[in-house]
Amino acid sequence: MKKAVEDTLKSLSSDKENSGKKGKESEKLDKAKNQKRDMSKIPVTFMIKYSQPKRWYKNPFLWIIIVIIIFSLIAVPRSIKRETQVSLGDIVSMIKNDEYQRVDVSDTKVILRTKDKKIFSAYIPSKDKFQDILKDEGVSLSKSGIYYTPPAVSWVDTLSNIVSLLMIGGIIFFTVAVSKQVSQSGSTLLGMGESRAKVWLGRKQDIGFKDVAGIDEAVEEVKEIVEFLKYPERFRKVGARIPKGVLIVGPPGTGKTLLARAIAGEAGVPFFFTSGAEFEEMLVGAGASRVRDLFAKAKRAAPAIIFIDEIDAVGRKRGTVLHTGTAEQTLNQILVEMDGFDRYTNVIVIAATNRPDVLDPALLRPGRFDRIIVLDLPDIAARKAILSVHARGRPFADDVDFDQVARRTVGFSGADLENVLNEAAILAVRKGREKIEMEDISEAIVKVQLGPAKKRIQTDKERKMIAYHEAGHALVSYFTPEADEIVRVSIVSRGMSLGATEKLPKEEHERIRAKSKLEADITTLIAGHVAEKIAFGQTSTGAEEDIRQATKIARDMVTKYGMSDLGPVEFMEGDEVNKYLGYDYRLRPFSEKTAAAVDDQVLAIINKAYKRAENILIEKRKKLDEVVASLLDKETLDAREFKKIVES
Repeated sequence: MKKAVEDTLKSLSSDKENSGKKGKESEKLDKAKNQKRDMSKIPVTFMIKYSQPKRWYKNPFLWIIIVIIIFSLIAVPRSIKRETQVSLGDIVSMIKNDEYQRVDVSDTKVILRTKDKKIFSAYIPSKDKFQDILKDEGVSLSKSGIYYTPPAVSWVDTLSNIVSLLMIGGIIFFTVAVSKQVSQSGSTLLGMGESRAKVWLGRKQDIGFKDVAGIDEAVEEVKEIVEFLKYPERFRKVGARIPKGVLIVGPPGTGKTLLARAIAGEAGVPFFFTSGAEFEEMLVGAGASRVRDLFAKAKRAAPAIIFIDEIDAVGRKRGTVLHTGTAEQTLNQILVEMDGFDRYTNVIVIAATNRPDVLDPALLRPGRFDRIIVLDLPDIAARKAILSVHARGRPFADDVDFDQVARRTVGFSGADLENVLNEAAILAVRKGREKIEMEDISEAIVKVQLGPAKKRIQTDKERKMIAYHEAGHALVSYFTPEADEIVRVSIVSRGMSLGATEKLPKEEHERIRAKSKLEADITTLIAGHVAEKIAFGQTSTGAEEDIRQATKIARDMVTKYGMSDLGPVEFMEGDEVNKYLGYDYRLRPFSEKTAAAVDDQVLAIINKAYKRAENILIEKRKKLDEVVASLLDKETLDAREFKKIVES
């Protein structure tokens, strides 16, 4: 503005010289001079106050923070007393020899300062007790420099406490501010909303379909996904649409994550690995932000695979009491991102869970996770193939028979089988062998099933009762046609079990079990309890788990399978009701009269099995005693030794 006034004066002066005219021009000149004179009185700082940006060093709040930090780094450490802990006898000795400048005595502690600025401390029973000790040592209680009250708190200590409180308050304020910002904008401030997914690039994983065994049907399903990631144009020419999402369902340890990594390894594309729990955070909105960041990275790296393990952590049904607002926000963002894929986005989402029943239906509709691959526990052929994969690079003796191992590991997952071979290798090394033998594998199977053997101190009566209990299981199973085959009987304590009877199905477990098979299972389970009653006239707490399992099978026969006089009706209870309805239902969906009838039917099934086991054991009492005597002598009987006793 000042420059503009000067330019105006120069212009008017030039006009006056050229024209030589006065009048209006002279008036304008005088007016401009007066305006210049008035503006010269205005401070220049006022004129430029709003025209220049504010400097960072003029922010008073910044200087306050700097002062607090400097004080924390200098004053606070100075206020910390560096004391050397010594014994009470050393303190008394220094006082007696006048090797101190000041002594402060509190109710529980004495602090001694020497003349060379060193500080020593010791704990005391009480102030009076310390005075008695000084008196016994001949030290005058009124000796100079000894103070029996705590030292006054210095201003440095007080100020340090204030600074600490200010810093804690600042941290809380900053956390709340960041939480609000992330909630409103979903930003990745300080990395809080940034995806934590691990990334493997292409074939560097060195995992392919050759490393996945026992799930041939699932591999065939996912091979076309690999083809699409490699050659997408082949599918687009005929208008084919590859599923955007593939959901892998199966029990723990069946190879869900391994299958996803094999897909990425075969396709040679980036593999983004994360889990449902990693999306959750204390800050509201951070999960949704991480989902956005993960999908954005995958799109930039396309073609790529996103793998979300344990997706049920964020994919639970919305509207239930177990689903929080934060988790629902994260789930909504996953649904939106998957809807945002077009047919030219070469990103496939693979998720894994062992709880498909709790997933939100919106996840499973076409266009999202519209292909479901189910991985079951491996059958005998699959177990043999899995063992062959995990046996690579391990030396085995000639007596190792993987057919027999596969037959003995019914119900084992792929992870369990790998663990068996690993435990067998450890046992072989422990025994000083260079090759894994069949004995090591047999011991490893039992260890994985029941845990390691324990050396517990047992009385003769306890060992005898355990022997009758296990012998009862084995004999009833042997003389019941529908029951499983006995493999091993032992009274060696393992894990939570005091003994064990290892059985195998005569044929691989079918998906459908007949009523006679379930009744045989209950009879075998209850036989240990019956054997104790026959041998000792009373029972023990050792049959607790057997009774629980038998009762569960009997109740399932009545309430689920319709194998009772009540007919083919399902009677849901407890968690099953909540699972079906999707919310907490605390009442039985049937009358008390029906509940009593269900209990009567369950009791009738148990009593029938009890009577059947009792008849077998009374009839074979001599064989029962022989098996018990052999168990007490050897502690463990294999199938051959057990059959030799029973069939002799």
